[in-house]
Amino acid sequence: MRALVTGGSGFIGSHVVDKLCKRGVTVRIFDMVIPTFRNDVEFYHGSLLDLQALRMATLGVDVIFHLAAIADVNDVLKEPHYAGMINDQGTMNVLEAARIAKTKRVIYGSTTWVYSDVTLPEVDEATPLRAPSHFYTATKIAGEYYCKSYGNLYGLETTILRYGIPYGPRARDAAVVPTFVNKAYHGEPITLQGDGSQYRKFVYVEDLAEGNVLAMKPIAANKTYNLEGNEKITIRQIAEAVKGHLPQTQITFAPARAGDFAGKMISNRLAREELGWEPRTSFKDGLNLYVKWYLNREEERKKDLERLDKELRNS
Repeated sequence: MRALVTGGSGFIGSHVVDKLCKRGVTVRIFDMVIPTFRNDVEFYHGSLLDLQALRMATLGVDVIFHLAAIADVNDVLKEPHYAGMINDQGTMNVLEAARIAKTKRVIYGSTTWVYSDVTLPEVDEATPLRAPSHFYTATKIAGEYYCKSYGNLYGLETTILRYGIPYGPRARDAAVVPTFVNKAYHGEPITLQGDGSQYRKFVYVEDLAEGNVLAMKPIAANKTYNLEGNEKITIRQIAEAVKGHLPQTQITFAPARAGDFAGKMISNRLAREELGWEPRTSFKDGLNLYVKWYLNREEERKKDLERLDKELRNS
């Protein structure tokens, strides 16, 4: 089997690539960024806005994991038009390339942010969505509807995965856990927007990647699944947990962010029952793993700079 992973050089995508390779799947990455975590996979350099490049990358592919996107809500707010092009037109291009190539399945990485404007306190995949107040949410809901339309009109199998908030090694520096750890490491205060009571059910990235791979099962065709964590963790709890690793950390407060997703109880029962998936890494253990990875990375960076400085002084 051959799988294409858009965004395969990124945070979640790179872990999905690892899981696929471990299962003996031949993997091809489509990304603007050259992968640095392994060199035993095919790599196609290109933009989601380039349909012809996507068509070339899709040739001979059985399944596409479409994970490439503008995923940082702050980046979306700064450049909404560009984010819309990448998240919406890019998704349509992936689906069109899959249709032309007769790819069997497209697995689309969505988000639990799609529930942010639903008034119900508890939701599942059958809960009707409401018009989104945040542009990022709008782009992801649009992508879901594109998937369903291509399935209805052209018979293309699609699976929609609504991710909880991922964390772990290789995470984007702008994500909440990396931001808090980075600030603490450099002696800067952690600033909480609002009172810090917003909560998420964080998902360790390797657990999330496993859910992506399990979504290749036949039962997942034309289905939607919440890959949500089990533990309810507030933003303030994250800050305090980071402080536990780096005790010098100060925690401060600022006004709440506009359009922020306060959090809901999101069921992952369907993924457990149909895919056999559930998050297995506790937040405590996952944070320990991330902090260890982060400190090792920073130590390696220091050694590289010291090595270069020594070579320059001796040249």
